[in-house]
Amino acid sequence: MNKSSLALAVAFGLFAQQASAAGFIQDSKATLGLRNFYINQDTRNAAANTQEEWGQGFQFNYVSGFTEGTVGLGVDAIGLLGVKLDSGRGRHYNPDSSRYSGTVFPTDENGRAEDEFSSLGLTGKVRISKTEARLGTLQPKLPVVTFNDGRLLPQTFEGGQITSAEIDNLILVGGQLEHAKGRSSSSSESLSIGGANNAETGRFSNKFYYGGADYKITQNLLAQYYYGNLEDFYQQHFLGLTHNWAIGPGALKTDLRYFHSGSDGENGSVAGRADGYRSSGYWDAGDSDRGEVDNDTWSALFTYSLGGHALSAGYQQVSGDSAFPFLNQGDGSTAYLITDRQIGKFLSAGERTWLAEYAYDFAKLGAPGLKATVAYLSGDNIDSAEGDRKEWERDFRLDYTLQSGALKGLGFSWRNASLRSNAAADQDENRLIVSYTLTLL
Repeated sequence: MNKSSLALAVAFGLFAQQASAAGFIQDSKATLGLRNFYINQDTRNAAANTQEEWGQGFQFNYVSGFTEGTVGLGVDAIGLLGVKLDSGRGRHYNPDSSRYSGTVFPTDENGRAEDEFSSLGLTGKVRISKTEARLGTLQPKLPVVTFNDGRLLPQTFEGGQITSAEIDNLILVGGQLEHAKGRSSSSSESLSIGGANNAETGRFSNKFYYGGADYKITQNLLAQYYYGNLEDFYQQHFLGLTHNWAIGPGALKTDLRYFHSGSDGENGSVAGRADGYRSSGYWDAGDSDRGEVDNDTWSALFTYSLGGHALSAGYQQVSGDSAFPFLNQGDGSTAYLITDRQIGKFLSAGERTWLAEYAYDFAKLGAPGLKATVAYLSGDNIDSAEGDRKEWERDFRLDYTLQSGALKGLGFSWRNASLRSNAAADQDENRLIVSYTLTLL
């Protein structure tokens, strides 16, 4: 039994003594999320099969209250089940010898999609005043680590986290992660980054430390600082500033982000990088720092909202020899960047990206629950041995949620995207999603 499992068992043992306490039962909530998910990925200029899969996902969430007293104890649970509705060997792409899954489902020994996959996550929690400690399954949503929910089932992490709001307008967060469970997997994997997560020769780590603060300077101004460290790979500092400003009948939101990332441990030595602890990026032939994390990424996104309209414009610059580093086990992950979109992430070494987005809420036209969004991103100056490369992506999304009746809350979503690039494979993608959440408690 590893240290985290032992600590979690002890926490559950203490909790069991007080499980009948009023606060724990009365404040408990339970939901069952249903997600019907279809995806078609058509790779246009590479030797890859069209990936097409369809499944039904079930997500059970239980959130307890806390036992009464100075020290409150509780437990949360998340149960995930994915059931295959349609997938064939020719449409479930998984390279030979890979340990990774296909687009939606895990792969069996014959290279076909598994009929189903499932997992259970438990989280023990302790609350003292306005400070809460959690140990077990986590789904962090922070600048230096964000869980991915772009497929049938969401990604989860294993570790511990403490969140404190003892000081007015200030939230402090700190924790350590050891493993991640992919969005199409039943097993936990160690942590890595792009360039090192190869299935056969990759290198992984079981220690990701993170911490930071959100400080609300005024009602409309939020400042953030976060630090993340994946042992033997990288250290990362993040600064963020978010401001909302009422202008006439509308409002302007400004989102500024800056990341500074450098090497750590094995990645900082020639021998370590030769052993596989390396980052993706571009270096001249023979460079002694080949594969070393060296990255500065900054971005600015401005969104003006007026009535049902929302118009956004942004820019992002990736500097340094390496690509932007973030937790990436190779089976689906999220980077906290304004350019992380349906297909691409636009985070290659040297890349400069402009983006524009328009969204409209049709409630203003008498159709509440109907929303549409279109976005365009253009990236260039990507460093490569063949010279600067470029890419662009166009995304369209249409969402509708029933506002009344017996099926109130039933949601429909169509997401269409196209990526064209001379630095990666061209791709067209469609996703169709039907979702509904049942309240059990």
